[in-house]
Amino acid sequence: MLKLVKYLKPYIWQLLGLLVFVFLLVAANLELPDFMARIVNTGIVNQDMRYIWKVGAEMLLISLGGAASSVIVGYFASRIATGFARDIREKVFTKVENFSLNEFNTFSTASLITRSTNDIQQIQMVLVMLLRLALMAPLTGAWGIVKAYHTAPSMTWIMALAVGVLLVVVGAVFVVAIPRFKMLQKLVDRLNLVTREILTGLRVIRAFNTEAKQEQKFDAANVDLTKVNLFVNRIMVILQPIMMLIMNVTMLGIVWVGARVIDAGNLQIGSMLAFMQYAMQVIFSFLMISIIFIMVPRASVSAQRVAEVLDSEPSIKDPKQPVPAGRSQGRVEFDHVTFTYPGADEPVLKDITFTAVPGQTTAFIGSTGSGKSTLINLIPRLYDVSEGAIKIDGVDVRQMRQEEVFAKIGYVPQQGVLFSGSVESNIKYGRPDASDDEVKQAARIAQADDFITQLEGGYTAPIAQGGTNVSGGQKQRLSIARAVIRRPEIFIFDDSFSALDFTTDAKLRQALAGITKGQTVLIVAQRISTIMKADRIVVLDEGRIVGQGTHRELMRDCSVYREIAFSQLSEEELKQVATVRPAQEATQ
Repeated sequence: MLKLVKYLKPYIWQLLGLLVFVFLLVAANLELPDFMARIVNTGIVNQDMRYIWKVGAEMLLISLGGAASSVIVGYFASRIATGFARDIREKVFTKVENFSLNEFNTFSTASLITRSTNDIQQIQMVLVMLLRLALMAPLTGAWGIVKAYHTAPSMTWIMALAVGVLLVVVGAVFVVAIPRFKMLQKLVDRLNLVTREILTGLRVIRAFNTEAKQEQKFDAANVDLTKVNLFVNRIMVILQPIMMLIMNVTMLGIVWVGARVIDAGNLQIGSMLAFMQYAMQVIFSFLMISIIFIMVPRASVSAQRVAEVLDSEPSIKDPKQPVPAGRSQGRVEFDHVTFTYPGADEPVLKDITFTAVPGQTTAFIGSTGSGKSTLINLIPRLYDVSEGAIKIDGVDVRQMRQEEVFAKIGYVPQQGVLFSGSVESNIKYGRPDASDDEVKQAARIAQADDFITQLEGGYTAPIAQGGTNVSGGQKQRLSIARAVIRRPEIFIFDDSFSALDFTTDAKLRQALAGITKGQTVLIVAQRISTIMKADRIVVLDEGRIVGQGTHRELMRDCSVYREIAFSQLSEEELKQVATVRPAQEATQ
């Protein structure tokens, strides 16, 4: 919790106001028993109604003041706690937005969601308790003990005994419950992870008829969380009857002992009643302190988890003295680039060197796991190179501001990502200020206009979260339209045509050829037909470049490329595809 205290600075004046009204509330609560004693000892004994009315009016005013203070304390506590939780959520979200893929591998998506929601909610709940009770309870306890001692010194031992017994009970609960509190958040993480995994893979689960197995997996996580929650709640429930028992026995003891003292003439009835009220307030304050000590460890676990996110420094960040990009061209250069994933023993890419120039298409092909997508991810700095350098227009991307690097790139990932909204909003995600005509033009280039016009609502048709209400090919075409409308200097297509049929693939690449004559185009592909007309084809094998050149040159000189080509097309088909006019193939 202490790691997050610094984020309470904006609320310092509200905290000071809260302290003032907490003091007034405690003063009001502890003055009332004294007024009651005066009414009994003086007003009732002397049958002085005027005195009773006078003191009663003062009690009423103090009660009203205490009630008003209580409302204001609750208002300040709620406002501070909710504002604090809002600020922390915003800071966590901002921090996560700046994470590189390396940090996402450290914190799972399910864990980040739990930390941003459940953990912060736990902190907020405990903060309200701390502000309302942790400030008031110690003050009430200490002040109440002093008042009780001055009221009836001979009976103070009863109150001390009651508090001692209460602390022993709460200490036992504390020892038993704390380890379970620490388990709860990990079990919530696990349940979120299982739920997310099942919902994401629901189609596959149904296809393989494994619903029963997944239900068992979910039930196991759910039952584990339920068991711990039940255990903790049962322990906490025990406190209430024990507290009532201790308070009732204390009251009985005060009456029993007080009657003897009154009979001896050493104490008045009103003073005994006042002492009883002080004792109840002192016991209740110690109980509140104990409950807070039980709740704080769970919140501290949550606070630690949130602090881990806030304290994580992104491995990729802007340089302190950024170098402006060179003259706007879009030239991409890999200079002896080697990359190793964090924690891996062997590099994924080894000594990669090539140059992609504006007006040309550079394609990458290779077997699964050869490092094609990793290579592409290094350009927008989703990862940073381990050795060597990647330059855009002559400037190392690590010396440029990330925003400037992203502004030059139109990126279409391997898995198309759509956001909840409409077709239009998803295409405009690439350029929010685009006109309707530009949206439709981008859709036509991406071969998406035909299916969009068939949707109910056309370009205003809704898109579900993650694009679950459109097919894989439609999702890819909308992702391509989103990149096209941006008109960047560098187009990056990470196997973005894999879900398209050959006809749509050819039409799309032909349309792209008309708008990418001055841009740098980088394509990762699995199909030979997609990249045969590229100006340069880079062949990767086990993280190394084993061939560079045109299709014809690689068929002649690169055995890996020939093997891939003949595994997909026959010799006759390769000849037919190779003779297609450049205007009909799209990546020139």
